[in-house]
Amino acid sequence: MLSVIALVGRPNVGKSTLFNRLTATRDALVADMPGLTRDRQYGYAKIGVRSAMLVDTGGMAGEGGLAEAAETQTWQAISEADHVLFMVDARVGLAPPDMELAQRLRASGQSVWLLVNKSEGLEPAELAEFHALGFPRLFAISAERGSGLPMLLEALEPELAAAEEGAAEAEPAGALSVTVIGRPNVGKSTLVNRLLGEERLVASDVPGTTRDAIRVPLVRDGRNYVLIDTAGFRRRTSVGDEGPERLGVLAAVRALESATVAIVMTDASEGITSQDQRLIRLALERGRAVVVALNKWDGLDNDTRHHATVTAERKLAFAPYVRQLHISALKGSGLRELMRAVDEAGRAARAELTTARVNRVLEGLVEDNPPPLVRGRRIKLRYAHPAGSAPPRIVISGTQVDRLPASYKRYLANGFREAFALTGVPLGLQFEAPPNPYAGRPSRQRDTKRKRGRTGKAGKRIRKGRS
Repeated sequence: MLSVIALVGRPNVGKSTLFNRLTATRDALVADMPGLTRDRQYGYAKIGVRSAMLVDTGGMAGEGGLAEAAETQTWQAISEADHVLFMVDARVGLAPPDMELAQRLRASGQSVWLLVNKSEGLEPAELAEFHALGFPRLFAISAERGSGLPMLLEALEPELAAAEEGAAEAEPAGALSVTVIGRPNVGKSTLVNRLLGEERLVASDVPGTTRDAIRVPLVRDGRNYVLIDTAGFRRRTSVGDEGPERLGVLAAVRALESATVAIVMTDASEGITSQDQRLIRLALERGRAVVVALNKWDGLDNDTRHHATVTAERKLAFAPYVRQLHISALKGSGLRELMRAVDEAGRAARAELTTARVNRVLEGLVEDNPPPLVRGRRIKLRYAHPAGSAPPRIVISGTQVDRLPASYKRYLANGFREAFALTGVPLGLQFEAPPNPYAGRPSRQRDTKRKRGRTGKAGKRIRKGRS
């Protein structure tokens, strides 16, 4: 389960700066103007070997209008977070709003970590006043320079690991976790109900009926699944600032992170939209196997079906390995083929590749189509080994691999996909060059040896001539 970490504090304490540093992006607005962040900003942060969803919030201060709206957004973020990073400003010192916010955070029962920002150059004694806030986990950091963050991340990582292990133990052993995502009102809840054979979830024509990710076990054809129904993903501009839909979207993102396979539901009558494309890209970028279900197929005439098929193939050309199924969640048609595709994608995601077979496939691919010449020298791919599953990853070692064309990398990826039947799952290829034995050797020393060799030979010839 993906953990959620909320950044809270007064305006201009450095929340957006820390958000940008931890997510390695510049998505959050950063300026000296207090209260610049009014809405919540979401991003992925790397905490050691773990991932977490980081939420940047508006500053909690002021009254009326946008200030009150920002505070409402902040408390929504706090309520849905697993951990809260409470930031204060070491240069300003302990302020009354900090004390008030600390009291409310303690009453919330959330896991709170106190970050004293802008503390570079200050002695520990100068930060002692912040212990009055009553939080045992206090870290002196500089969001701008990065100091103090390694210690914070090292302390956070075990907490995230424990949450992931607890979520894994809660699922049935060996069950395939499948999340159903898509735009609002495309039939996600109807699909889950049809697969379960009962009206377990509320299905309605009103967009946004589902707001939380709902997990239900399923046994079908002797196989165990955990189905996760989610809220509809809408464009950010279509989601209200204070409505509960934002909570549903975050729950859907968390469900995506905890799943092995994602069924991306689309409305066949509307075709593959740009939002559908973004959802498929998001799922693949997060390493999930994907199956695309074109729903409401039963209501289309032949011409519309042909147009929908051609359009879908064109718009999903960026992921030709993803299967597209035509279904009717309401009537139940196409669901057997859909679940077969889900099983196939699940097996591909969990595929355990062996080093011996990976190398045999690489040798065959190179023999059939050798790498190109670069500046008169042949790129050599020497060996490969698997580097993990869900999604499968392969590391290929060789010389001049940094010059390998993108077209040849696609050729290798397609070859591995075909050899290992990796349908519907992203394949990670990583290329490594062996270390240069002369890398640590001073160039002056090598040049001197060359000169000495030439001079020595010439000297011998000169002496022979004189004699």
